[in-house]
Amino acid sequence: MYRFLLSRQWVILTLLGLVMIPVMIRLGFWQLHRHEHRVANNRIIAAALKATPVPVESVTHPGFSVPHEDLYKAVSAHGHFDTAHQVVARHRTAGNGGTDDEAGGQQIGYHVITPFVLDDGRAVLVNRGWIEGPDDPTKFPVIPAPPSGEVTVVGRLRPDETTAATGIRDRKGLPPRQIMLISSTKVSAYMPEHLVGGYLELVSISPAPNAKQPALIPEPDHSSIGPHLAYAIQWWLFSAMVPVGWVVLLRRERAEILAGRAKQAEEASSGGDSGGDGGDGGGQDDDAGDGDAPAGINRPSGGSATVAI
Repeated sequence: MYRFLLSRQWVILTLLGLVMIPVMIRLGFWQLHRHEHRVANNRIIAAALKATPVPVESVTHPGFSVPHEDLYKAVSAHGHFDTAHQVVARHRTAGNGGTDDEAGGQQIGYHVITPFVLDDGRAVLVNRGWIEGPDDPTKFPVIPAPPSGEVTVVGRLRPDETTAATGIRDRKGLPPRQIMLISSTKVSAYMPEHLVGGYLELVSISPAPNAKQPALIPEPDHSSIGPHLAYAIQWWLFSAMVPVGWVVLLRRERAEILAGRAKQAEEASSGGDSGGDGGDGGGQDDDAGDGDAPAGINRPSGGSATVAI
């Protein structure tokens, strides 16, 4: 009854289903892990944004790699801006600070990156915010000046950007003082101060500047959990549908085979019945031939008939 399962078509279909089930289950767990990472990341960001700022010198130092648990950590710094060595990061949107920010507009411009010299002579890069780009991208844009003299800044600590983390390709041959990645290790080559690891996204300056400043980078989104959990459930449902679909196809194939066999048996039975009826008719003709001869015909005992005139 189930010998059709050994056909090439069913062998391929069965093997394909056996491969798809574990693949879909694994994809579901992959999406679940992404969901869990997003939730944990949101908790870290929310806690960091609510925390009291700590001195930046107590968190980072030259060559330091900012760990994930310090993502967006609130820090403060006292010193002055070094505008003579500030640079701009190209191809940045109005509300996008890099790897984790998702809010904001889509207008392309620059992020202003200004070294902030600390009281001990070291410096930290400060992302002061977004400005529009000039018509000629090879020219250095006009940047609003920060407050002069000693100030205190508060910012969110960010790790040095990399191509792997941001997807931004580090291009060569850019115009002077323009960069693709905000990285203390890459910028330190033409900075007179020793840069500490990571950089700050500016939140506030005290005393507050009077002149117009670059648009501050908005806080990162830490309330949305994304669609990853829904995707995980979808993959698991798909994996459950594979054996269900296989059984449905199996039963349909079996039903078609049984229906075909029943039809063949019915046709064979109908053919036999019609053959038997034909034989009975022949016997009746013979009986009619042996009956009485018509009037006017004398049938002798020899079997030959003579017609009476």
